[in-house]
Amino acid sequence: MTDFSFQNLTPDLILDAIESVGVYPESGLLPLNSYENRVYQFRADDNRRYVAKFYRPERWHSEQIQEEHDFTLALQQAEVPVVAPLRVDGQSLFEHQGYRFCLFPSVGGRQFEMDNLDHLEMLGRYIGRLHSVAMQEEFAHRPAIDTASYLHQPRTDILACDCLPDTLRLAFSTVLDQVINKAEEKFTPFQQIRLHGDCHAGNILWSQEQLMIVDLDDCRRGPAVQDLWMMLSGDRQNQVMQLDTLLSGYEEFAAFDTRELALIEPLRAMRMVHYMGWLAKRWHDPAFPRNFSWFATDKYWEQQILALKEQLAALDEAAISLYP
Repeated sequence: MTDFSFQNLTPDLILDAIESVGVYPESGLLPLNSYENRVYQFRADDNRRYVAKFYRPERWHSEQIQEEHDFTLALQQAEVPVVAPLRVDGQSLFEHQGYRFCLFPSVGGRQFEMDNLDHLEMLGRYIGRLHSVAMQEEFAHRPAIDTASYLHQPRTDILACDCLPDTLRLAFSTVLDQVINKAEEKFTPFQQIRLHGDCHAGNILWSQEQLMIVDLDDCRRGPAVQDLWMMLSGDRQNQVMQLDTLLSGYEEFAAFDTRELALIEPLRAMRMVHYMGWLAKRWHDPAFPRNFSWFATDKYWEQQILALKEQLAALDEAAISLYP
């Protein structure tokens, strides 16, 4: 299949695909909030609720997806609270008419509260446990978090996108290049391990008196701090308190190299640029102009120029530290 989108993924095809692995939906398909893939919740004839995830064509190859599944299943076996894909006859990745998909049990819950220090410490323990499993092996097929895929390729995609107004192109590209150069200079990971890769509050659920970690679709190799820094918010004093709380739980299960604290601002810059590049690259998918219409407005790009200038200043500041 050469189509990078989902224009041929019809409801009938979705139902046929699910039924091809012996699961028979009885309810309608409820689309869940996902743009990179297509994700649907349903109730089957066994009265259980499932989630079907259809992977975007040509984003990952099958070995990379299987490696995501194997990692998640290994975490589940080690009793790390993750939502893992279901296996049918020992298989977790399926294909139907060119679309690869998998099934998960449907797990409800409230979104993680970043200002709850008890939850933050619990999350630190869970990430520590996740990393203790992650360090036991390496990915053979999943890529690394690097400046080529998080800075340089996104830059190409952004500048090729018609959404960037001509009147702002010079100002934007100038500060973008400054941020890219500074982030690349400062991004020197000391160790790369298997990661969740996209560990933010939206991928953590509070369910049945415990936190559940979901969506390892972006798992990659990279520095351990990548799975921690997105939980920090507010001013530097608040971030130090949050970081100390996270690491007090984390270090019960895994050692943390405090030199990685210097990678937080480069990683933040890489995420900013990568996100804009992701939107630019996916703009041909009808779901993106419909749901991210602000991406094509002058106001958005003016805000990004200011945000990049602020991030450039942050890259020049001393790294956050747990000690005075």
